[in-house]
Amino acid sequence: MPKTSRSGHTSSCVLVALLVGVFALAEAVVLEAQARRIEPAEVRCPSVLGVGVDTDRIYCDVLVGNEVADGIIVVIPAHRGPATVTFMLHGRHTYSEDEVSRGRGYVEYLVSTAVATTETVLARPVVLAEFRTEADLVDRVSGGAGPGGVKAVAPLGAEGIRITVPDGVTEISIVGLELQVQRVDGKETFSSQGRPIGVISDVQVEYQAR
Repeated sequence: MPKTSRSGHTSSCVLVALLVGVFALAEAVVLEAQARRIEPAEVRCPSVLGVGVDTDRIYCDVLVGNEVADGIIVVIPAHRGPATVTFMLHGRHTYSEDEVSRGRGYVEYLVSTAVATTETVLARPVVLAEFRTEADLVDRVSGGAGPGGVKAVAPLGAEGIRITVPDGVTEISIVGLELQVQRVDGKETFSSQGRPIGVISDVQVEYQAR
């Protein structure tokens, strides 16, 4: 009757142990992925621009501020490890068909913002947006007196922003810092407290639930 060598038996045991370890690791990864959630964030918006006609997204004005309390507050659910907040940052354009028809419609916006906690600044997102014609607008916003019941103010351009939020942080604030506007007849800079300088939309949070 054939005998199994000691070295062969040892190799088999090692192989089994490795397979068990691989399966355990794969199961842990799957369970962690299943427990990780991606959902619309709770957003406390001090100035709602309105709802998009084409997208049904809620657009929220970014206001210039000096404190965390001046900004758009995004609530982070209780989470284990870092969470991730994503949103779209837009320019804020007031559409004028008359200016476009007269060849004076071009505008370039450079919007500078900060995303912060009460302790630190996590990021300083910016968006550069250019307007030439109505086709450049991301969406139109309902609730205005314009044709089709839309507002003159509309989101322009779209920069996808991704913020890593440390463990233990339950709120972040999106605050406006400065707006630079380049028109055909010159350049202006705006940074007065409370002024709307940009727009955000589609705020999502990804986190590992506790």
